[in-house]
Amino acid sequence: MKTIEWTRDELIAYVLLYAANSDFKESNTERNIIISKVDMQTFQDIHNEFDHHNDYQSINKIMTSLKQHAYTSDDVDVLMTDIQTLFFSDGNFNINEQNMFRCLNRLFKSL
Repeated sequence: MKTIEWTRDELIAYVLLYAANSDFKESNTERNIIISKVDMQTFQDIHNEFDHHNDYQSINKIMTSLKQHAYTSDDVDVLMTDIQTLFFSDGNFNINEQNMFRCLNRLFKSL
């Protein structure tokens, strides 16, 4: 895959959006958590991009960008904590979210 021209904030917004949509719905609480991590303009720009991608494209973009930004194990741990916070935000860590959490953790740890 070619170079992804995302900042670290854009990457974080995209990863959190991807995670928020793992149960096929994106709640206002989840949006607010993402916006607390990045500014509103970044959120809107990344959301527009996210809406045009399928799962395969999303994972490829995420993994490419993580490598480009040289994410360390510590960086991945922080990102996974943010994802976990997002998943628990509605008080229901459902099976889709649990599976997504495990999948992303395995993928990100493989860097």
